[in-house]
Amino acid sequence: MFSYDFMQNAFMAGTVVSIVAGIVGTFVVARNYAFLTHSLSEIGFAGAAFGLFAGWPALLGMMLATSGASLAIGALESSYTKRDNVTSAISALAIGLGILFLALGHTSTTAATGILFGSVLGISRHDLWLLLGLAVFVIVVLLINYRALKQLAFDEAGIFLQSRAQKSVRYIFLVMIALSVSISAQLVGSLLIFVLVTLPAASAKYYVTSTLKLMALAIIFALFGTWIGLTLAYLTNLPTSFFIAMLEVLIYLISVWQFQKNA
Repeated sequence: MFSYDFMQNAFMAGTVVSIVAGIVGTFVVARNYAFLTHSLSEIGFAGAAFGLFAGWPALLGMMLATSGASLAIGALESSYTKRDNVTSAISALAIGLGILFLALGHTSTTAATGILFGSVLGISRHDLWLLLGLAVFVIVVLLINYRALKQLAFDEAGIFLQSRAQKSVRYIFLVMIALSVSISAQLVGSLLIFVLVTLPAASAKYYVTSTLKLMALAIIFALFGTWIGLTLAYLTNLPTSFFIAMLEVLIYLISVWQFQKNA
């Protein structure tokens, strides 16, 4: 299996994506931003479709769309607008725009399928280096702002005493979510981004309590689903995203079952 370059690239890309998803997902789950992540996946679809329509790389269009949308949602949230309603409205518009751009650009079925369901087996070495660069940037930014992000996610009451600091940290966090969504889409596609960004961390919270342990376990769960999913996809010639989604959902259901059993 590893004698093929495309499988080597796929496993390295999957490892990078899983690490980012596990780290960012910890804060996403703690902050109850799972719905936002799901909506950003739909917005990312529109951005990728526009990128292809404009002749740009799909990843660039996705990054611009998700980052802009997350900042817009953050600004509207600051004005005491109901966050879920705002997010729903923006994501609904994004789905329509994505379909429009695919039609206007006469995008091929293969390209459209890659946006929606991922194309990890088609990742080149150049794509891999780009993903690695983005992942390093996201992780470094999160580490620099780790204490403030931890307070924002787990103890927001304290950081609200510093309104400017709270606002800037929230915007940084939203952009990091947007970038992690764009990165994860390369593996599982825009429709299943929330599988990697939310489920591993949501599963991990049933076993550990500290933030660092939660991150570590979320990364392990994400890596397990990704590595086994890629292996099964290679052996069966079925979509990778299906196996990753199935495994992560299975881990989550087992985690919930174990928690209820021990409660």
